[in-house]
Amino acid sequence: MRGSLQHSRPVPGSLSQDCTRHRPLYPQAARCRNRRRLHICNLFTGIVQGQAAVVDVEERENFRSIRIEFPDGKADGVQIGASVAVNGTCLTVTDIAGDVLSFDVIVETLRATNLGGLQIGSPINFERSARVGDEIGGHNVSGHIATTATVASIEETPDNRTITFKVPAKFVKYILPKGFIAVDGISLTVGEVGEDCFSVYLIPETLRVTTLGLRKEGDAVNIEIEAQTQTIVDTVERTVRAFMEQKGVQRAFA
Repeated sequence: MRGSLQHSRPVPGSLSQDCTRHRPLYPQAARCRNRRRLHICNLFTGIVQGQAAVVDVEERENFRSIRIEFPDGKADGVQIGASVAVNGTCLTVTDIAGDVLSFDVIVETLRATNLGGLQIGSPINFERSARVGDEIGGHNVSGHIATTATVASIEETPDNRTITFKVPAKFVKYILPKGFIAVDGISLTVGEVGEDCFSVYLIPETLRVTTLGLRKEGDAVNIEIEAQTQTIVDTVERTVRAFMEQKGVQRAFA
C-alpha cells in the first residue's frame, strides 16, 4: 500500500540477513543459452497486505524470538522457511501455529531496525513474499533495512497526512524527490528532501491499512533505500573519484 502513484517494474533477486536464500540446483543454468528458467529469490513489492499483532516475545542475549498473530486466513499456505516482511524487514518463518507465526531476530537486525522495540500488542505491517506472476504494484523491495528514521513532524490536512522523517545525513543522497522509498515496508513516493529529512504524502487508504496511521512524533521507522538509486549514486561517485585521482585532483565525497 503506498501513498501515491504506483509503478510496475521487473523484480531482481535479493537476500536478507534473516531470510533463507534459495539457490538454484544448477547455478550454471543461469548462463544457459536458452535462458528458459527464471530464478527469483525473496522479494516484496512494498504493497502492505495488512497489520498483524505481536503476541509473544522471547528475549535472549542479542536475540529475540517473536510470535505474531496474523488476520484470519492471511497465513494460509505459509511454510516453515518462508519469507515474510515484518515492518519491511525480511524474516524467516520458524514455527507455525494456525494464524500465529514465529520469527527469530538476530543481533544485526536488532541493531539496524525497529524490531527490537516491539512488545506484546505492538502492531506491525506485513507482506508475504511475492510469487512469479504476481502484480508488482509498488517497487522492488528486498527487505534489507538500511537504517531507521524518526518521525519528526506530522501535518494533518483534509483526507491526507504529511509525515516528515529525520534520517541519518549519509543516506540523504539516495533519497530523491519523486523517487521510491520503503518506510516500514510501505512503498512510498518521496515528497520533499532536506539536509537530514524527507517527507511523504499519505492517502486515507494507506493510513487505514498500515501502521503509518498510528505513528506519532518520535517513533522509529525502518527505511529501505531504493536499490537502483543507491547503485547509480555509488557508481557515479566511484567513477568520478577514480577520474579525479587519476588527474591528480583531490576531492572529498560525502
